[in-house]
Amino acid sequence: MHRPDPSRLDVEPVRVAVIDDHVMVAEGITARLAGASPALEVVATVSSWAEFIAHPEYPVDVVVLDLNLEDSIPVSTKLRALATTGSRTVVISRHADAGSIHGAITSGAAAFLSKQDSADALVASVLAAAEGTVEHSTFVEKALAEFANAEDPKLGRQEHRALVLYAAGRSIKEVAADMTTTEETIKSYIKRARRKYRAIGVDLGTRNLLRRYAIREGWITPE
Repeated sequence: MHRPDPSRLDVEPVRVAVIDDHVMVAEGITARLAGASPALEVVATVSSWAEFIAHPEYPVDVVVLDLNLEDSIPVSTKLRALATTGSRTVVISRHADAGSIHGAITSGAAAFLSKQDSADALVASVLAAAEGTVEHSTFVEKALAEFANAEDPKLGRQEHRALVLYAAGRSIKEVAADMTTTEETIKSYIKRARRKYRAIGVDLGTRNLLRRYAIREGWITPE
């Protein structure tokens, strides 16, 4: 990974915000960044998007953003909002599929890191983001390649409609009523659709995973 020379940065330290809804994780990242380089100054450590945009230090130079904040706001929306303020973003996640990584990068993330990556990798990514010279890790390059080569799950029209309605928050009973069929048929549609996605490496096995995927794909909009 590219490791920029902090001396090339402006004399003023890079102002950084950390957003993660796991407080211990956020505080740990803050401590790592704060002690890593005199070129970095963590000015905000918050647990929600709403808290960040209301923070007196907003906007900042670089944001370290957890991919999966539980707030129903698509990460793409956050990234575009940050871009309008001139902030660059390093997205971090414990678990992420190729589609999530692709979505974050194409929406403007300067870098994407797994929470399993080293603190040194995070520091390097934040400094590089500040310079605008981030290079993607091998992990990210592989995920982007996987997304580009992803297969079509080839859902039937009814399978897709059932999946979208279910992702939007309707119960099985409500989906059955909307589609004028039985609950067992709807369960079968959803089960088959999930199996087809699993076959191409996309896990939609929980309601939460399905909703995130549906928002990212534009099937539904966040409430």
